Amino acid sequence: MTHPAMEYKNVTGRIYDIQGYAVHDGPGIRTTVYTKGCPLRCLWCHSPESQRRELELGYLPVKCLGTDLCRDACVSACPEGAISRGEPVKDLRASGMIQKPAIDREKCSGCLKCAEACMTQALYASARDTTVDEVYDRVIKDVSFFKNGGGITISGGEAMAQFEFTYNLSKRLKSRGIHICLDTTGFAEAVLFERVLPYVDLFLYDIKHMDSARHEKLVGVPNELILSNARFIAARGGALQIRVPVIPKLTDQESNLRRTAEFCLSLGEAVKLVQLLPYHKTGRMKYDRLGWRYKLANVEPPDDVFMGGALAMFQSYGLNCQLH
Repeated sequence: MTHPAMEYKNVTGRIYDIQGYAVHDGPGIRTTVYTKGCPLRCLWCHSPESQRRELELGYLPVKCLGTDLCRDACVSACPEGAISRGEPVKDLRASGMIQKPAIDREKCSGCLKCAEACMTQALYASARDTTVDEVYDRVIKDVSFFKNGGGITISGGEAMAQFEFTYNLSKRLKSRGIHICLDTTGFAEAVLFERVLPYVDLFLYDIKHMDSARHEKLVGVPNELILSNARFIAARGGALQIRVPVIPKLTDQESNLRRTAEFCLSLGEAVKLVQLLPYHKTGRMKYDRLGWRYKLANVEPPDDVFMGGALAMFQSYGLNCQLH
């Protein structure tokens, strides 16, 4: 793929993390930039902090040393009276009891003054604003680790929801010849994918459900745009790594998985790999940090026998498929 002149704008974006030595976000060893904000609301989302574009208050009780030690700094800092002294709990670092803050999420305005006052960052902002150049300067330090076809992955949330940031960061990184993956739900205007296509080596592309009405019920939006954009990228020479979440009783019906396999097959050589993503529980504690209710608390991961059968079915279509 040829690349136009690498002119870019040093625009601002909002990110919630940058993780080095990532091995599950595309080929090789990578550094992943996580942007904040997503138009979808997947019931099984394992990164709830990525959903809303606005900054949110997070709380990690394990980092809190107690309100006595900080002289009620967070309680005093809150202008809405949303933070108070909680019930005494056992001090895990010493004998005795300590009081930690109790957060009234209904009163919280999201001003984050309590996070600014917190000496241990037990209270924290869910994201930060940065620029293309700042992110570039950070991730370029990892170049020596990009083994086995590694590089940078721009993820989310939905990276296309902050298009100017994602677009210009991709151009900036591509100027160094770095392999770029874009992790996307596919829910953005086709013209935006057309613009970013010359700078993306591989799209990590989610296909969550093939029935549009069911798709909307599960994630909040229909799937027509997502499927048409996959066809659009394939027709224009883009490379796709399709990712299929397998969620018990929600997306794991054989009819849906077969339709997904057939759709992947229809995209031809553009599909380099299909990954089946079995549901897992690792993101549940993040909901507690934000004061959210996790809606799939009673769902258990699919067993190995089921996932092996699903893998064999996708492979029977001649697809290069693996469990993720």
